[in-house]
Amino acid sequence: MNESVLLITMAIAFLITVLISPIFIPFLKRLKFGQSIRDEGPKSHMKKSGTPTMGGLMILVSVSITTLIMTAKFNPNPISFEVYLMLFVFIGYGLLGFLDDFIKVAMKRNLGLTSKQKMLGQIVIAAVFYLILIRHDFPTYIDLPFTGQSIDLGWGYAIFILFMLVGSSNAVNLTDGLDGLLAGTAAIAFGAFAILAWQGQPQFEIGIFALAIVGSLLGFLVFNAHPAKVFMGDTGSLALGGAIASIAILTKMEIMLVIIGGVFVIETLSVIIQVISFKTRGKRVFKMSPIHHHYELIGWSEWRVVTTFWLVGLLFAALGIYIEVWIN
Repeated sequence: MNESVLLITMAIAFLITVLISPIFIPFLKRLKFGQSIRDEGPKSHMKKSGTPTMGGLMILVSVSITTLIMTAKFNPNPISFEVYLMLFVFIGYGLLGFLDDFIKVAMKRNLGLTSKQKMLGQIVIAAVFYLILIRHDFPTYIDLPFTGQSIDLGWGYAIFILFMLVGSSNAVNLTDGLDGLLAGTAAIAFGAFAILAWQGQPQFEIGIFALAIVGSLLGFLVFNAHPAKVFMGDTGSLALGGAIASIAILTKMEIMLVIIGGVFVIETLSVIIQVISFKTRGKRVFKMSPIHHHYELIGWSEWRVVTTFWLVGLLFAALGIYIEVWIN
């Protein structure tokens, strides 16, 4: 198998997304599945009210079809449990996000599932993921970057997995706030993991899954770049967060997720810092969190914020690849 298969994977996922989007978007409009905008958000976002959401469905369809076709066609062995496990997490979190989105649009409110309901769903999916891993004798150690050492967490690995999947899905979800922001930063992060899975391991099927997501996200960007014609909603953001965590786990690059997904970490930290500061000092550090809204409110254009975050994401991805391939 050569690199051309991976490029074909990305191209197929891109084409599927581009071809089905003109069907999905009008359908979502007819169903009046439009985004409601938070009153406390930037006023410039009010014009986005009514833009079709749940576009993550297109990503779910494209990635699932592409992954199954390409792994079945170009892998001489039967499709591994890792492929089905990644798709389980990807689709499972996507369906949880779909339920959240559906409640929002059906009830015409900006809040869908309660935080407890969403958290419970995330934990259940993560728990099933862990149980399947253990059933296949998956190692419970984590590698420590720069040291060449590893630590076996034993039963603590279960808690670690829960934290990774739930934390990653929520962190990626927080990043989905501007046209093209998440689609671009996620495509870069998944691309980095695809390179590492193929070159560093190699784990061909994981590389296919990651590049199927990259291709689908690039296709989605055709319609999601500013001014967006469709939003992915929690359907897409929760699915992407769960997927990238599952890839990091299955490639034994759990810690590397913090570096490659640096933008998602920064977005999450900005929310945590804002909440702690306001509750303890009564003052806000940022004009609004997540931090991408802060830059909007100090006068940056939406496109400037998005492209800057893409560049930062690219730097984090390059750093992660450098550490994993050349230093470790």
